[in-house]
Amino acid sequence: MNSVCRWTIWLVCMGIMGLAPTGATTSDSDLAKEILANEELPKVLARGKAILRTGLNAGSGYGEVWIRDLNTFIELALEVQDRDQIRESLLIFFHFQGDDGNIIDGYIPAKKATGGYEYILSAQIPELRGHKNTVETDQEASLVQAIKRYVQTTGDSSILREKVNGLNVQDRLEQALRFLLAHRYDAKYGLIWGATTSDWGDVQPEHSWGVRLDESSHRAIDIYDNAMFVIAVNDYVELIGPDSDKAAEWKAIAAKIKANTREHLWDAARHKFRPHVYLEGSPFPADFDEERIYYHGGTATAIEAGMLTNEEILLVLGDMINNMRFAGAGSIGLTVYPPYPDGYFKNKGMGRFSYQNGGDWTWFGGRMIQQLIAHGYIEQAYRQMLPMVERVEKNNGFFEWYTVTSEPRGSGLFRGSAGVLGKAIQMLQAWAEQQ
Repeated sequence: MNSVCRWTIWLVCMGIMGLAPTGATTSDSDLAKEILANEELPKVLARGKAILRTGLNAGSGYGEVWIRDLNTFIELALEVQDRDQIRESLLIFFHFQGDDGNIIDGYIPAKKATGGYEYILSAQIPELRGHKNTVETDQEASLVQAIKRYVQTTGDSSILREKVNGLNVQDRLEQALRFLLAHRYDAKYGLIWGATTSDWGDVQPEHSWGVRLDESSHRAIDIYDNAMFVIAVNDYVELIGPDSDKAAEWKAIAAKIKANTREHLWDAARHKFRPHVYLEGSPFPADFDEERIYYHGGTATAIEAGMLTNEEILLVLGDMINNMRFAGAGSIGLTVYPPYPDGYFKNKGMGRFSYQNGGDWTWFGGRMIQQLIAHGYIEQAYRQMLPMVERVEKNNGFFEWYTVTSEPRGSGLFRGSAGVLGKAIQMLQAWAEQQ
């Protein structure tokens, strides 16, 4: 029996059980009226903008401006904050760029730099301190994407010609991408690697904190890092122009990463991405079947990178909805399902259904909603977004994450959640107004 037949039988069974993804059953005109009549959408959007008006740090629990966070709310922030201030915040990351092209995670005022990081200094900005979680491989990609979003939103391409320590931003963006190819690329698989983490997370299992590569780390290839890289390369090509003498090279690199991702990470039979391809062994017990774990965030990012067909997008949406219901979670922002067992991460915050190990994050669920809208699955996007909207109102804010019983956790003012959900609302409203 081929995989299509198996999927058809499974879909019928899940439909009987009430677990299959809801198809588009409402006419476009009726759905548009319903979206425009929903009074909660403009309220939540306004609430999100109010939060983004107050700063660029990740949230109330964080003093740092993180590039992985800023990248996800910069568009909405540009609607409510001073453009020049945001422009300067982006340029700060280049002041901390390493000689090898690497990009820091974030920066913080020196007087507040009291955490356990190995802080990085900039001679030009002595009042700030930078830091880098080296288990991640998304900082460089996030900065390229953020610059693209800034230019696209404002029309200010002059930032690409801005010189930082003698080198313009456009060249520094290329340095950042080449850092990944030089220092985070595995030739055997032709893919980008990072430390073992849970989906898009920045905590490795081998250490009680887990944010820095060390002798205990297990290098691995995953979908999130490679999808983020492909998105960044595509953004870079758009920034330099398709007729640039460098465009062809970078287009070929992105195409190669996409092809290798499909070959080594996509499990067509299960219509899911493999959690990891290990380069020197796994940190988990030999009898642990990690292949059954489903990565929601990395999958949403892969859709943005153009790695899945429209048919596959519907398949993975069905998987996410089923995972959410089996877990008892509130939304498809569920990080992973099933979660890693208790004790598999030394960091105590990474127990089952906690934080990046099965917590429910609007920060990534909202990105899946955006991709559903972008691919024309409007009703599915709207229905799956409603629980995220409703809990903003219920809990009076944009929390960092939720438990599977929908209890708010982490930062009570999390700008990433406000940014991605606000953008998704705007996308839905724009579609509805065009009908």
